[in-house]
Amino acid sequence: MRCAYCHNPDTWTPGEGDSLSVEELWERFERNRPFYGNGGVTATGGEPMLQIDFLIELFTKFHENGVHTCLDTSGICYNPNNPEWLKKLDALLKVTDLFMLDIKHIDPVKHRELTGHSNENILAFAKYLSEKNKEMWVRHVLVPGITDSDEDLYRLGAFLGELTTLHALDVLPYHTMGIPKYEKLGIPYPLEGVPAADKNLVLEKKRIVLRAISETKQNL
Repeated sequence: MRCAYCHNPDTWTPGEGDSLSVEELWERFERNRPFYGNGGVTATGGEPMLQIDFLIELFTKFHENGVHTCLDTSGICYNPNNPEWLKKLDALLKVTDLFMLDIKHIDPVKHRELTGHSNENILAFAKYLSEKNKEMWVRHVLVPGITDSDEDLYRLGAFLGELTTLHALDVLPYHTMGIPKYEKLGIPYPLEGVPAADKNLVLEKKRIVLRAISETKQNL
């Protein structure tokens, strides 16, 4: 996706960066394991499911060795109309302990304006995880004037209230720390002039989502 508030534009081009094998990553993990305590491994991005074959191999290795596995994803790769891809997804589900899912916007039109993509498959992915009894942690970035509408936040909560495996919810304040990266890369920053979100406002808005979740669950 091309989220207007993305703070990692340096991850947009696939194929860049270092290439490591599963064994190399496992060796690094084992070498530093005393520092991790009871932690595990999280695959993030960019979008990690662009490399779903590698993810399956990676998480299988860690899962078989008793290490907690977490996938931090936008859900944009979910493709319910591709049986072969769904087989791979189901294989990934078996070795993934927790999904951290970003829902950028509940409104389909506003989502496309914000990210350049529809949210249809993302919401379908959340439902699929729920149906498969996979634990998920949903995150939503509060951007002043863009994702902070009370009506939209209530709709988001109503959607989340239908998910049976929602483990946690983060409503995160929009920040401007990514601007220097855009300047360095010579890319115009899409949200220039939009202020960072006030943390007190974020707490207030999160209550709207939580109320909608609670009321939806009561009505199910």
